[in-house]
Amino acid sequence: MNITLDEIQNFIAVVDTGSITSAAQQLDQTVSAASRTLARLEQKLKTTLLRRTTRRLELTDEGEAFLERAREIVAAVENAEEQMATRQSRPAGRLRVDAATPFMLHAVVPLIAGYRERFPDVELELLSSEGFIDLLERRTDVALRIGRLKDSTLHARPIGTSQIRCLASPAYLARHGEPGTPADLPKHSLLGFTEPESLNEWPLLDEKHLPVRIKPTVRAASGETLRQLAIEGNGIVCLSDFMTHADRVAGRLAEVLPQHRTEFRQPINAVYYRNTAISARIASFVTYLSEAIGENGFCE
Repeated sequence: MNITLDEIQNFIAVVDTGSITSAAQQLDQTVSAASRTLARLEQKLKTTLLRRTTRRLELTDEGEAFLERAREIVAAVENAEEQMATRQSRPAGRLRVDAATPFMLHAVVPLIAGYRERFPDVELELLSSEGFIDLLERRTDVALRIGRLKDSTLHARPIGTSQIRCLASPAYLARHGEPGTPADLPKHSLLGFTEPESLNEWPLLDEKHLPVRIKPTVRAASGETLRQLAIEGNGIVCLSDFMTHADRVAGRLAEVLPQHRTEFRQPINAVYYRNTAISARIASFVTYLSEAIGENGFCE
């Protein structure tokens, strides 16, 4: 039969990207070459792995069964390569990292140069997803998650925490004044999230010593959008320090109602799906991030 690793990787790429064209782009091949490779694999296996419809490709039952084994084969090869590199104390190979866009931009990207200098043989792929993803399906090695984790079979390693606080630009406060108590907030323009609604509960206590739930004047799905709105003087926002620490230092944003703020720190975790010994690539990245974030001001 003599199935090759290239054929297996080609098949996985077609499944993961959803089309032969996208797989060809990912593998830096022509579409015709990727199509021939898939056909050759099916011929060797004497079965149909994918049904081709006018709109999409669908796995057959045989395809689903083979996909599971194919992923195991590729993981075994990667682990073998990794073990050889580890023997030389040099983690190597591709590492796919997923994080929400704000955390990727403000916390991860500034640390990449230092990580690459220390581990030049690791090939990083940085992905941004705003929601929770299936790490196995997306072929992601490690995801960085902010907030409390749901019960999961994933392994998690804490890498830091980040305080949440209310902020506004000096220009906004100069025009509208600074609220004296949380009860003054409804008089102001408030910037909040479209969802989940729990993000519009701010770490402030009202006169009854209950958390303050605000009604946003302007809503946005992205924390980065809310940050930019606040910097431009559109209102008061509540965001995590990993996004806004540099803005406070530079004077672009100032804390509002600090005397009423409760200590609410968002946990930051690295999660990964492998239930075997953590790979050298993942370990090198998570450890580097943990050490760097622990020294960073936004975890003060």
